Amino acid sequence: MRWSIRIGTIAGIRVELHVTFILLIGAVALSQGLLSGNVTSAIDAVARLLLIFACVLLHELGHALAARRYGIRTRDIVLLPIGGVARLERMPERPIQEVVVAFAGPAVNAVILGVLSLAVGHIPDPRFFESDLVTYLFWVNLAMLGFNLIPAFPMDGGRVLRALLAMRLPYAKATRIAAGIGQGIALLFGVVGFFYLHNPMLMFVALFVFLAASEEHALVRARATMTGFPVRAAMVTEFETLDAADPLQRAVDLLMSGSQQDFPVLENGAPIGVLSRPDLIAALQSQGAQARVGQVIQREAQMADPGEPLEDVFQRMRERRRSALPVVSAGRLVGMVTTENVGELLLVQDALRRHSGR
Repeated sequence: MRWSIRIGTIAGIRVELHVTFILLIGAVALSQGLLSGNVTSAIDAVARLLLIFACVLLHELGHALAARRYGIRTRDIVLLPIGGVARLERMPERPIQEVVVAFAGPAVNAVILGVLSLAVGHIPDPRFFESDLVTYLFWVNLAMLGFNLIPAFPMDGGRVLRALLAMRLPYAKATRIAAGIGQGIALLFGVVGFFYLHNPMLMFVALFVFLAASEEHALVRARATMTGFPVRAAMVTEFETLDAADPLQRAVDLLMSGSQQDFPVLENGAPIGVLSRPDLIAALQSQGAQARVGQVIQREAQMADPGEPLEDVFQRMRERRRSALPVVSAGRLVGMVTTENVGELLLVQDALRRHSGR
C-alpha cells in the first residue's frame, strides 16, 4: 500500500505500517503529556496504543492464517490509525470458507479475552480501566470483538452476512444486499459521530466502511459481468510493441504520440513482459532515456490465452498489480488485455443490460 513502511514479516506475511500511524503516535504523545512535560504519562499512553495495535495485528493474522488453510495467500497486513487490513489475494470460493476466514479475526480477540480472564482469575472490573493494564486490554479486546461482528460489510460481521446470504442467493446479489446494509450502518455511524458524540474517528470509520462497501460491490458486480467472456472479447489487437534492445527514448516517443500506456516487450520475436507507464517513468529517473528496455522491465511468464476466462485473467492482474498482460497464442503475441479495455467492456455490457431491461 502507498505510504506504508515495512516493519517485518510474520509467518511469511509482510507487515507494513502506514505513515499516518506514526502521526497518530505523535499526536497521542503530545496530547497525553508531552506538551506539558509529563513524559511518563505520554510514554504510558503510547505503550497502551501499541498494545492495542499488537492485538489488531493478531486479529489480522487470524484472518490471514485461516485464508492460508484454503490456499489463499495474503499479500500483506497494513496497520492504519483506524485498525488493520489483511489484504488477501482473493476471497474464498465457497461461502462457508468465507465464514471461517471472517470469524477467525474475532476468534483471536475471544482467545485474548479468555487468556486475560484466566490470568487474573475473573472478568476484569471496568472501574479499573484506566489504572490496570490487564483490565484495559480486556475491555479493548471486548470492544474490538463486538465492533467487528457488527454486520456492516466489509467488516467481519458483514462478510459473514454476505456469506450466509450467498448460501441461498447469487453471490453478486448477496454482495449487493450486504453492501447496502453496511452503507446504511456506516451512515448511522456518521450521524451519531457528528451530531451526538462529536467523534472525528467514528466519522472517519463510517466513511471508510461506506467507501469500502461500495468498492467491494463494484468489484463483485464487475466479475459477475465478466463471467462467460473469454479474454479475446476484451483484448486490444492494435498496439505498439517494444524490442528489448530499444532505448527507453523509443517508449517515450510512443507514449507521447498516442494514448497507449502499456507496451509489450519482445525479444527475438517472443514476448517477455510489459513496460508500463509507471515503470517507464521510474526507469527514466534512475537510468536515463538511453537505457535499454530489456534492462528495466520485470521479465515474467505471466501471459494470457485468448480463450481463457476473462474473470480469471482479471483476478491475476489484480493479484499482481498489473495494468496489462500480453495475450499469446501458439507462442505468438496476438493481443493485449488491459484494465482500461476491461472497463470498456463492462460499460458496454452494462448499457446493453439497461437497454434490455427497459
